[in-house]
Amino acid sequence: MNKNSYALTPPMGWNSYDYYDTTVTEDRVKANADVMAARLKQYGWEYVVVDIQWYAYDTGSKRDKYQYIPFGKVEIDEYSRLLPCPDRFPSAAGGQGFRPLADYVHSLGLKFGIHMMRGIPRIAAHNHMKIKGTTATAGEIADPYSICRWNPDMYGLDVKADGAQQYYDSLFELYARWGVDFVKVDDICRHDMPSAKIETEMIHKAIKRCGRPMVLSLSPGPALVDQAWHYKKHANMWRITDDFWDNWPLLKNMFERCEMWQDHVAPGCWPDCDMLPLGYIGKGFGQERYTNFSRDEQITMMTLWCMFRSPMMLGAELTRLDEWTESLITNSRVLRLLSHSCGARQIMRDDQQAVWISDDTDGRNIYVAVFNLSEEERSITVRTEELELADIDSFMGYRVEELWSGDTAVCRDADLEAVVPSHGAKLFRIDLTA
Repeated sequence: MNKNSYALTPPMGWNSYDYYDTTVTEDRVKANADVMAARLKQYGWEYVVVDIQWYAYDTGSKRDKYQYIPFGKVEIDEYSRLLPCPDRFPSAAGGQGFRPLADYVHSLGLKFGIHMMRGIPRIAAHNHMKIKGTTATAGEIADPYSICRWNPDMYGLDVKADGAQQYYDSLFELYARWGVDFVKVDDICRHDMPSAKIETEMIHKAIKRCGRPMVLSLSPGPALVDQAWHYKKHANMWRITDDFWDNWPLLKNMFERCEMWQDHVAPGCWPDCDMLPLGYIGKGFGQERYTNFSRDEQITMMTLWCMFRSPMMLGAELTRLDEWTESLITNSRVLRLLSHSCGARQIMRDDQQAVWISDDTDGRNIYVAVFNLSEEERSITVRTEELELADIDSFMGYRVEELWSGDTAVCRDADLEAVVPSHGAKLFRIDLTA
C-alpha cells in the first residue's frame, strides 16, 4: 500500500482540539459532522477528527490546575490499548470502540480520524498488561525514560524490545476495525525523545500492515527540516510549528516557516501549518472566544495556507459557524489552490511585506499573493522580472481576478500593484491565455 496514493491533496477537515480541548463528546462530534456534511463537504472539507484524551475520564474537571490530569482514570482493554471513554462516547460501550461513531461519520459521506500519543499507557506498563500477538508484557516494551514533556499518560517504547512492533500492529489492527481514516500521532514530530524517529517508522509499518488506508499526521512541531526526507518517507503530514493560535506574531512567523519548507511539498507529503483558529474557539480551555484574528488577518492566514498547500483543519465550533467564517472557508476560487496548483514559492519577504507565486495545474493561470505584514495600509508592487517567468515580460493586457473580492480587470500597466490593508492579503489569478 503506497501511503502517497490516498493523500494526493492536502487533507481538509475539522478537529475538536481548538474548541473542546480534552472535553469533546460523541454528541458534539456528531453535531459538528452534521454541519460539515450539510454546508462544507461540497468544498472539500471531509475529515472529522477527535483529538486528545478521548480515552480519559473526568477530562476538564481540574482545568484550573491541569490540562491533563496526572494518572487519571482511563478506559483500556486487556491488550493495553486505550478505548473511548463510555461516559463521553456512549456508543463505544460493550467493546464497540469508535466503530459506531465512525459509521455515523461515514454515513454522511465524511471520513473519521482520531488522535493518539506516541508509546504505551503508563498504567499498562505498571500493571504488566498483555500485548496482543506476543508473550511480552507492557512493562517489558515500555521505556520509562522516554516521557512526554507535557502529557502524563504514556511511556515511549523500547524500540529494540521484542513485542514493541506487535503493540503498534495491534493498535492499528484495532483502528482499522473501527474504520479510522486519519491518525494524528502526538509527541513524535520534533523528535524530543531519541526513539521518536524509529517509532514513526514502526507506526508507518503498522499502518501498512493493517490493510486500511490511513493518513498519518505527526505533531507537535516544529518539524526538523533536515529530516524532511524521513517525514516524506513515513508520514503524510507533519507540523512545522508548535500549537498555532490566533495571535498575529505567530501568523507573521509562519511566512518564515513556509519559506523553509516550500521545497518539500508534494502529493501525499504535506508540511502542516497547524489548525485554523477561526470562529468560536477555546471553550475547553476556559476561555471561549471568537477568534482574535481580524478579518484581514484571517484572509492572510487562509491565503498563505492555500498558497503553500498546507493541510486545512478547522478549529471552529461548526454549530456556531457565522456567515463571515463560512464565506471564508467556502471560497472555491481560493480553495482550488489546494488541489490544482503547484510550485508555490516565496519570491520576496521583508518585515513589511511578502509575495508568493504558484502555477495552476491547467497551465493557463498563475497565482500571485501579496501580503502586507506592516501596521499600516500600503501599496505593494510586483514586477514580472521578480516572478522569474520566462513567458511573461509584462502584466499589461492580462486579465487579473482578485479571488477574495471577485474583482476582475485587465491590467493596464507592466507591473501589478495592489493596495493592501494592514496585516491583510490579496490573491490574484492571472489568466495567461488572455
